[in-house]
Amino acid sequence: MSSKKVKIIGIGMNGRNTLTEYAKNLIESADILIGAERILKCFQYLEKPVLSTYNSSEISNFLHTENFETAVVLMSGDCGFFSGTAKLLPKISDMDYEVVSGISSAVYFCSRIGISWQDIKFVSLHAEESNIVRHVSENEKTFFLLGGKITAAQVCRRLCEYAMNDMEVYIGENLGYDNEKILHGTAEDFVKTDTALLSVMTVINTACEKAKRSGISDGEFIRGHVPMTKSEVRSIVLSKLGISNDSVCWDIGSGTGSVSVEMALQCSSGKVYSIERNPKAVSLTDKNKHSFKCDNIEIISGNAIDNIEKLPVPDRVFIGGSGGECQPIIKTVFEKNAKAVIVVTAVSLETLNTVMDSFRKCGAETEIVQAAITRTNVVGGYTMLSAENPVFIIKGVIV
Repeated sequence: MSSKKVKIIGIGMNGRNTLTEYAKNLIESADILIGAERILKCFQYLEKPVLSTYNSSEISNFLHTENFETAVVLMSGDCGFFSGTAKLLPKISDMDYEVVSGISSAVYFCSRIGISWQDIKFVSLHAEESNIVRHVSENEKTFFLLGGKITAAQVCRRLCEYAMNDMEVYIGENLGYDNEKILHGTAEDFVKTDTALLSVMTVINTACEKAKRSGISDGEFIRGHVPMTKSEVRSIVLSKLGISNDSVCWDIGSGTGSVSVEMALQCSSGKVYSIERNPKAVSLTDKNKHSFKCDNIEIISGNAIDNIEKLPVPDRVFIGGSGGECQPIIKTVFEKNAKAVIVVTAVSLETLNTVMDSFRKCGAETEIVQAAITRTNVVGGYTMLSAENPVFIIKGVIV
């Protein structure tokens, strides 16, 4: 191991007032300081040699090739909270390094607005837009780390798009600096508000969802003259798919979007791609997407086989309607991800045979369940039985 010492230090908010005493001493005794230009400016008074970069590869290359005894790499906030530290550490695993914690923007901001943070949902919008509405729907308190492409106003507009205008919102700008500003109101109040790049926000939803739902009543969906996978069948389909919180799911032949919605409720940190060729069904899927506050659903209008090749690799796939293209769809899924789980529903023996043959040709093992659902209706004071058509549910996986 190299004799060089590397200290990776979280500097808190502004690099001066929120520094720990230990971190301050390490910075003052370092041979060189490394970090983003904005962070290095906080320590110009030390008049030390600096390397201005936040690229982990550039930092690693410098640390391995240049001569020094102790180098300090400065990270904003805390090293363990959406920090570049995670990318840097694997690149310097052969070196003598120490990670020194700082005060994260979330901890600082929550203290400023007077709320606890041990039960908060933390979401970074640096790299992508994430699932803003779905996270807020599921959590009483959601913290968004901004500073990327998504602004506070855009978050508020997304909430309003899904009829969450009255969500309580706190926005923090330039935390820890002289021009720090904290705004408080509803989502509707800030849809046109310009905020600084260095911003965070917290959304409070006291009426958040308390449980993951499955087998949602058919009557809760916006219907139409479009086929819909019924509640009990949906429950079985979801149990066979085994969706994780961050799964990437495809719903092929989404119809009303009932399965898409149930998928989306299971993968609040994931994504559901709903593929549907019927324009009326596309419209219904979109309406139900908004009704159930599932902004993690992306609707693809068109034939499945023409669109799925360019979609992200799926973990879980439901085929409720293939337009006669079941075999090429299943083949494409397994080519993209041999570990994918596919569940197909069929109401005819011919479709069942086609699905079984498609799985067999791909080398997948199958599990088949036939569901015969019977409901009750009250007719003239009598409770009568009303049977639904039997449905085959076929699960295919490559073992």
